[in-house]
Amino acid sequence: MITLLNYTLAFAAILMLVALGGCVSEHSGVINLGLEGIMVIGALGGALVMKLMPTVGGFGLFFLVLLAAVFFGMIYSTLLAFACINLKADQTIVGTALNMLGTALATVFVKSMNLKESAGNNTSSVIKYENKKAFFTNIGNFELNWFMIVALVMLIVVFVLLYKTKFGLRLRACGEHPQAAASVGISVFKMRWAGVLLSGLLGGLGGITYITTGVSEWKFEEGVFGFGFLSLAVMIFGAWDPIRIGGAAILFGFFRAIGRVYPGIAFLRNLNIPPAVYNMLPYIVCLIVLAFTSKKSRAPKAEGIPYDKGMR
Repeated sequence: MITLLNYTLAFAAILMLVALGGCVSEHSGVINLGLEGIMVIGALGGALVMKLMPTVGGFGLFFLVLLAAVFFGMIYSTLLAFACINLKADQTIVGTALNMLGTALATVFVKSMNLKESAGNNTSSVIKYENKKAFFTNIGNFELNWFMIVALVMLIVVFVLLYKTKFGLRLRACGEHPQAAASVGISVFKMRWAGVLLSGLLGGLGGITYITTGVSEWKFEEGVFGFGFLSLAVMIFGAWDPIRIGGAAILFGFFRAIGRVYPGIAFLRNLNIPPAVYNMLPYIVCLIVLAFTSKKSRAPKAEGIPYDKGMR
């Protein structure tokens, strides 16, 4: 049961961070379907730090990895911001393209790096990082990933930012009534850029959290196995509210964890259910939940609609 708790909280932290990123972006009026690609690029940044700085350990390594994931995620999210805000491109198409490009870009980069280091003998897209143990501490039998703490902190920060600050009020106004916001002097373009960049920050954190929950290497051509899309479901189920998103992340994280640890739970093992069913559980739950809640969910009114000064 401790293992189930470990994985539940680890997966919940990933889903929470990425869903919060989508939440901030959509409150600004931009749909970020590119979270999957942002996660991959953020994970690449953190993994490169772990690989290239093997002698750094402790909090120093954790801090550098966190900064790299944030930086890579934010830089990659500028593609979405420029295309959708400045060029007024279709947000769904751009987000989908970023998902495809992110995995492909990371794969090509890592393969090129491995080829160069091995003089043409290594063509894999795997980055190994033996020093990821610096991100964990044991509390009895429970293994605490420091990124779990980061996820909790970011949940509080996003809640305060959205509902307790002038910035958050302006951001939400741009996602609800951008023309009304502009009429009182708020720069819709700047606020939407801020929303997308913050989603890149959180998506990058989610990406590095994802790969550090596994083994000491990651094959980048595998991407992040749909966690970006699952995070969008968490965001919708959480009704674009940070606190509800936190609860939804724990629920979805629990079902995702079952798929990882069911062989060690006698009750589940004795049911003789095919392993694929357990791995499908979070996605099945996702479909069921969205089927019953999507009609009642209320997204920001202006999300997905390019801002036009001439519209009223």
